[in-house]
Amino acid sequence: MPTVSVVIPNYNHQRFLRKRIESVLQQTYQDFELILLDDCSTDDSRSILSQYVDDPRVRLEFNDVNSGSTYKQWNKGVRLARGKYLWIAESDDYADEEFLERLVRILENDYTVAYAYCRSWHVTADDQLQGFHDNYGPYQGPRGWATDYRVDGRQECRDYFLFMNPVSNASAAVFRKSAYELVGGADESLIVCGDWKLWASVALTGHIAYLSKPLNYYRSHEATQRTRTSRRLVSVVEGLQVVRWILDRMELSEAESTAVYKSHAGNWVPALMSLRVPLDAKREILRCAMAVDPHPTRRMLAPAIETVRLSLLRRWRSVRAPYPEASS
Repeated sequence: MPTVSVVIPNYNHQRFLRKRIESVLQQTYQDFELILLDDCSTDDSRSILSQYVDDPRVRLEFNDVNSGSTYKQWNKGVRLARGKYLWIAESDDYADEEFLERLVRILENDYTVAYAYCRSWHVTADDQLQGFHDNYGPYQGPRGWATDYRVDGRQECRDYFLFMNPVSNASAAVFRKSAYELVGGADESLIVCGDWKLWASVALTGHIAYLSKPLNYYRSHEATQRTRTSRRLVSVVEGLQVVRWILDRMELSEAESTAVYKSHAGNWVPALMSLRVPLDAKREILRCAMAVDPHPTRRMLAPAIETVRLSLLRRWRSVRAPYPEASS
């Protein structure tokens, strides 16, 4: 039996597949099986995947009907896996050759760690480095991303998952199959935030470990940008649902709760106020916001009050400004 099962779920990523697959096959840690999934791609992906059929480490699994869900493919891959550790290696990313060796070592040395993940580079479609992927988010948390750490999963939820998803790219993580199964796998009812909920729920089963050495390459390209734009409203709603799910399993002080409410108001209030958001979407956003925040009206009024305050302050300063002295 392999120690690690690597799952590559693919849909229409023929351009990136070879680099992704080769970055797995060339790992310094070789005790793995590689499960290649395809969700009815309409490009030339299947012919590329089929070229690896003779490799004894590789298994091919092609869907007859498109699943329509990233998280259904994750769950399928885990069901097929024989290893005790899992790596969901997204088909448009790639990895440093030491990725598995470094993260598996963490899991092998500490049975309480439910998953370990590393820092990620952000790369373009043509492999140009664009800095660290975590630099694109404003929230840095109490530990930041520059040093290694190991922490109880409940504390990680308190410090990070209540505000954002620190494991923003599945390709960066290796996890225990037993922990994944314990929490029931990824929530297939979610479209965008299923990974956020998954990593939070797995974190609650034990400890998590973070490796600050960037061994994962998260790729951003035209398809991911289109998806991000089209699903922005979905992410607002689902993000609130995930936060509510975590809050139900945590005990926070009033100050901690208020920090969470204010943080997420920065996402849902602008969406609610936007003239471009349909009325039915606004109703759903408000419903989810009210389930999370006991004072949503206060969050909605805060930006308007601040705008009025700044306007009055500017007017007061203009009135008090000294008139220029007349020239003689």
